[in-house]
Amino acid sequence: MKYRILSTSPTFGYYTFEPLEYLKSHDCKVELVPQERKISEEQLIEEVTKYDAMIAGTNKITGAIIRASKRLRVIAKHGAGVDNIDVKTATNQGIVVISAPGANSDAVADLTFGLFLSLARSIPFADRVVKQRGWPRIVGIDLSGKTLGIIGLGQIGKKVAKRALGFDMKVLAYDIFEDKDFARQLGVTYLSLDEVIAEADFLSIHIPMTPVTRQLIGRRELELMKKSAFLINISRGDIIDEEALYQALKEKRIQGAGLDVFKNEPPKGSPLLMLDNVIVSPHVGGITFEALRQTGMMCARGIIDILEGRQPHNIVNPEVLK
Repeated sequence: MKYRILSTSPTFGYYTFEPLEYLKSHDCKVELVPQERKISEEQLIEEVTKYDAMIAGTNKITGAIIRASKRLRVIAKHGAGVDNIDVKTATNQGIVVISAPGANSDAVADLTFGLFLSLARSIPFADRVVKQRGWPRIVGIDLSGKTLGIIGLGQIGKKVAKRALGFDMKVLAYDIFEDKDFARQLGVTYLSLDEVIAEADFLSIHIPMTPVTRQLIGRRELELMKKSAFLINISRGDIIDEEALYQALKEKRIQGAGLDVFKNEPPKGSPLLMLDNVIVSPHVGGITFEALRQTGMMCARGIIDILEGRQPHNIVNPEVLK
């Protein structure tokens, strides 16, 4: 085999095999870190010297790991957000970073609405009680006629907005880049961040993790929310101040929350897990067979493009090619 590739992603190559076969058909030997193995920074520093490319999951690819590489030419994020990769150091080392934006947007939007419905109708609670031979009368709320506030009207946010129209919801959005054509076509109203937070019955977060968005939703923002409102975070855990969220939920200052992401994953010992008005899932927003195939193929094609001297799509640091 001409090229060696290491994947630290717990999903690449395990549920859909076409991306793996694509790499093998292009003279690549691919080594997958076992799903149950937690590979440390020290181990990666030692291992990375052997590889031409790396496929990263959610584990941190630090500057120390990148500087230790001798032959690494490309890092592919098996997903969209690259906040766990030291892109600056990769650029300084002449290493291309690519990602797969939009590949899992339908999957993430679907789970977002799964959380909406689960919160509105107390579905997990109902399931649990009936299986325990109860038969409660649980009064839910309609999504129809409610206001959805979307923080981040990018590829995923737009998919969520389209689904909301099918439920006859009013859609408000905040984004630093306003797509006015999209908003006009779908009847979405752009407002300030505070206005979206204050008016939403369901507030959904779909923004990348950056120094600017870290703990964007804190105590002040939570106090702006309606007491009857639900908060959904399917983006990155660090975007919300989890301590402030816990207090708001415990004191019933907001009605509930649906969380697919946490500051620390898994969230061992998090007090949020003890609250009845919180529904959680294990960071599976983008994990469907269809999304994994598309994400994996975007990574695989990008890697081969770089290794064979072509310019790939979805380069995070295009300046490195100069």
